[in-house]
Amino acid sequence: MTATPLSWPTGWKRATTYRSARFRTGSSFAVTIAEGTRRVNLALDRLGCVGTPIISSNLSLKSNGLPYSNQTEPKDAGVAVYWQTHEGETHKVMAIDQYDRIADNLAAIAATLESMRLIERHGGAQILNRAFTGFQALADFSWRTVLGVSETDTYQTAQQRFRQLARQLHPDVSGRADTEQEMAQISEAWAAAQKFYGQSR
Repeated sequence: MTATPLSWPTGWKRATTYRSARFRTGSSFAVTIAEGTRRVNLALDRLGCVGTPIISSNLSLKSNGLPYSNQTEPKDAGVAVYWQTHEGETHKVMAIDQYDRIADNLAAIAATLESMRLIERHGGAQILNRAFTGFQALADFSWRTVLGVSETDTYQTAQQRFRQLARQLHPDVSGRADTEQEMAQISEAWAAAQKFYGQSR
């Protein structure tokens, strides 16, 4: 997973349309990226996050890891946040792309994390653990892993790999009738790859 470009977790559905949000600061101004990031970090701190979380998006970052100010909003405003609550554990993840601004998607992640913390505070720790176990399982693999491509591979390479895998899983080639779930997984990975390369329809 990387801070940039966006490392969207495979298994998390992508929005097909974006909408405007109404996340505001106390002064009623629209939430900024800095404020959205602050809210995410605060929510993770309250959940017991250890180490530094990875906030992944398509923003251009400075050498200190902070986004450049006044940059154009990326076409894909999705955000994925990866974190750990224990050293050495697999990262948990939460990803949102419902809104047309990265700042609003950050604020939405922060609000969702706060809601989950309330579940824990009111005796729902088991529910929360099960939810995060599910998030963790989804974060354990990426579309690149599923398709078997590297970070330096091109769109054409990813497309070629998807077609190879699809042919291999066809019942006439594999001799199996139970490839539907595997085919769904590589189709989802291919959709994520197309989105990454800016080729989605």
